[in-house]
Amino acid sequence: MELFNKSGVLVSSVLVLVGALIACQAQEDAIPSPTVIEAAAMQIGPTGQPAAERRLQEWADQGSPVAQRELALRYLSNPAKRREAMELFERAASAGDAQAAVGLVGMAHDSAVSGVSSSAGSSGAAISAGRVIKEAATANYIAH
Repeated sequence: MELFNKSGVLVSSVLVLVGALIACQAQEDAIPSPTVIEAAAMQIGPTGQPAAERRLQEWADQGSPVAQRELALRYLSNPAKRREAMELFERAASAGDAQAAVGLVGMAHDSAVSGVSSSAGSSGAAISAGRVIKEAATANYIAH
């Protein structure tokens, strides 16, 4: 009988440990606070940190507006990723991130001023930026 009790304790201990590990894994998959995301983005730096950038991408894919904005800011320095940066800014601004809306307007303004894209393309970007800002403003407006 004593052997059964010891085995039962061992099995229950293992089950508790497995439950704790599952809880820790679930907690790792949660989106952290904006402060933690911004701190992770600052770790990337100019030389880049692939692990930190991957984590930022995961949070952006999970729907974090702060991660989307920070990733878009990183992509601005890479001309090949400017289109992706604009899409990330749009998603973050649509979710109510004011800094992303400012970044989106800045990108639309830069493309209009630089003349890199066609006239129709830059006006389209400006219209898109205006639309996203208007949607974000009306979605987050609270009447007092």
